[in-house]
Amino acid sequence: MTALIARGIDQFRFNFEGILQRTLLVLGVLFLMLGLLAPLATMLLKSLQDQQGQFVGVANFVEYFTNPALFSSIINSLIIACWTTVIVVSCAFISAYALTRSGMVAKKGFRIISSLPLFAPSLLPALSMIYLFGNQGVLKDWLPVDSIYGPVGIIIGLSFWIFPHALMILTTALANSDARLYEAAKALKTPAWRVFFTITLPGVRYGLVNTIFVCFTLAITDFGVAKVIGGQYNVLATDIYKQVVGQQNFQMGAVVSIILLCPAILSFWIERRVQKRQTAQVGARAVAIRPEAQPIRDMLLFGFCGLIGAFLLLVIGMAVYASLINFWPYNLDLTLNNYQFDMMDGGGWESYFNSLRMAFWVSLIGTLIVFSLAYLNEKMNVFPWLRKVMQFLAMLPMAIPGMVLGLSYIFFFNAPDNPLNVIYGTLAILVLNTLVHFYTVCHLTAVTSLKQIDKEFESVSASLKVPFYTTFFKVTLPLCLAPVLEISVYLFVNAITTVSAVVFLYSADTTLASVAVINMDEAGDTAAAAAMAVLLMVTALGVKGCHWLISHQILQHTQRWRQA
Repeated sequence: MTALIARGIDQFRFNFEGILQRTLLVLGVLFLMLGLLAPLATMLLKSLQDQQGQFVGVANFVEYFTNPALFSSIINSLIIACWTTVIVVSCAFISAYALTRSGMVAKKGFRIISSLPLFAPSLLPALSMIYLFGNQGVLKDWLPVDSIYGPVGIIIGLSFWIFPHALMILTTALANSDARLYEAAKALKTPAWRVFFTITLPGVRYGLVNTIFVCFTLAITDFGVAKVIGGQYNVLATDIYKQVVGQQNFQMGAVVSIILLCPAILSFWIERRVQKRQTAQVGARAVAIRPEAQPIRDMLLFGFCGLIGAFLLLVIGMAVYASLINFWPYNLDLTLNNYQFDMMDGGGWESYFNSLRMAFWVSLIGTLIVFSLAYLNEKMNVFPWLRKVMQFLAMLPMAIPGMVLGLSYIFFFNAPDNPLNVIYGTLAILVLNTLVHFYTVCHLTAVTSLKQIDKEFESVSASLKVPFYTTFFKVTLPLCLAPVLEISVYLFVNAITTVSAVVFLYSADTTLASVAVINMDEAGDTAAAAAMAVLLMVTALGVKGCHWLISHQILQHTQRWRQA
């Protein structure tokens, strides 16, 4: 009798765990479909309707492409993206080479300085450009063109903002190489230029291609820089804003979004194809490269990196200085009046605290959802086809520009017959939108971490009849604590500085600080806009610093065994 009862309990537990795993997996896929696929499908449908909601086929697309003023935005966006990509990739490659292959001094200092733009909203460099090269800028005479308001200003601002992204990828690519190849080339007395083109460049081919597509995608989809300093030079991202906010023409906004989606998806598809052909560059017997000192080369590279670092500090320093000036350029006395946001049009201090609240919830809820779904996708054996669907949906947000996602949310969540309409205009929709927007990088981080843990843990737990959720909380989560903390801070920093994905979704009660920067700039309070942008950057840096201290302490106490 006792044996029968025990067997019944085991059977119940087995069935309960199986049902729970399947339920959680279905809920995870449902979450991604409601947060991503359904809004995008609604936007596609809107682009095929007129303003009365009648189906008109591709008439809106024909109208867009036959309107020279609108069509020129495509050409402008491509010009901006190409020039920015060329400048950023060239500078980042030389800088990454200096950091990984030379004996240059002050490498650590340059790494810290080059990472600063990651914590600033993209609006900050645009505001700084106005004070540096604007009509009353301190370096206006240095500008080779008549005005900073236009393509030159957009390219300089984007180059500042995108540079650290490119540098991180290229530094990683150049750091991983086999020193034996260079030793063989040296023994054969191969010229340096041939070593570069036959060993160095092929070795970083994937990283280089990846960098090009990342830069191109970020440049063509960014909204903040073009909005602040673009002037009359229209690009696709600002066209969406003008069509939706300025003219209330949602159908044409959907058309521009579909067009903006094309280069982003094309870049994503090419990157996936290149990744499949990538082969390992470092084998088990590889020898790590130890850069040799060459005084002349190192001095030249130090000079180049010094110029890059000086430019980055100049842009940030100018924004900080502008935020502390009484009235530029007539009264240069230092003051904190520009930080009295409640006296300005745009959102006040409440917008800053809204941003903090949103970033906190995105970080907390996002980390929980991302890591749980990654665990179900990677460690569970139920519904293999559904796990493939989840993997595809998790990769998709990387190819969706923030403006497109934000506009899609208007169409989907603002529909009166949608039960989820209740979250429209609340903080919840901002949290959901931001989480989906930055989902892919966090998912990849979690999956990479989970792949490093042997599946034997799950097998042993199952044989000992330990529930999978117990293994998750007692084994997997502690082992992955470091990447979990990285995911949480990544979500917080990006949530507090993002503007493109949320600019369509805020309400009077949920105005965000990044949106307040745009509003204050439009109202002519440029110094206050710079002050809010600086405050966001300082907040992001502070959170990153706290994260480093807390994670360092936690990991010292919980994972000392890794260093044993």
